[in-house]
Amino acid sequence: MHNPKSDGEPRRSRRAPLVAALAVTAAFAVAAGFAVTQNDSGDDSPVSQVSAEAKTTAATVLTQPYTKPDLVLTDTSGKKFDLRERTKGRPTLIYFGYTHCPDVCPLTMSNLSIARKQLPKADQDKLQVVFVTTDPERDTAAELAKWLPSAGDPSFIGLTGDFPTIQAGARQIGIGIDAPKKEKNGTVTSMHGAQVVAFSPKTDQGYVLYGEDTTADEWAADLPKLIKGEKP
Repeated sequence: MHNPKSDGEPRRSRRAPLVAALAVTAAFAVAAGFAVTQNDSGDDSPVSQVSAEAKTTAATVLTQPYTKPDLVLTDTSGKKFDLRERTKGRPTLIYFGYTHCPDVCPLTMSNLSIARKQLPKADQDKLQVVFVTTDPERDTAAELAKWLPSAGDPSFIGLTGDFPTIQAGARQIGIGIDAPKKEKNGTVTSMHGAQVVAFSPKTDQGYVLYGEDTTADEWAADLPKLIKGEKP
């Protein structure tokens, strides 16, 4: 697991207070079947629209699926990674976070790793978990290559690149992120939405949304269906 004190930051969430509050509001509205629009700067211009037809214990099934982000970034080996092309026809989970995160990011990766290990080997090989950094200045390809296997699993894909490209990709699936900000005490705050979006191998569309409180057991229950492109 990632050591939350390795960068000298206090043990507290680095997610934006606004984003966190909006996530709660969005989750409530989604459960009620309402559409939610909001951008990461807090004004009225839309990020994306979220609506849901059903909600299981952990999953929100979207009635208007997301199109997979058009992102070309750099993977942990330093090579170009075209997200749409490389994950085409594969069950894919996409998460935006950062390696210096003291809590939510490593917990999400750990829970996914625990659940993945419970799958049959063939299903493990099909599943693609993609971690896109929200802090690319510190999260180089080498840093992601070192952090992901310990926080999650060696099979997880880590991507980095320039921040505007990453931010635009996140917005395509309704996730608000802000540029990392250096505080007066020297710590760096990276504000980001903490949702995981599941993309179907049948349609390559993001049709299920998971919140930060999804447990390993809940992932283990839903992954077999997500791998087949079914509704959880």
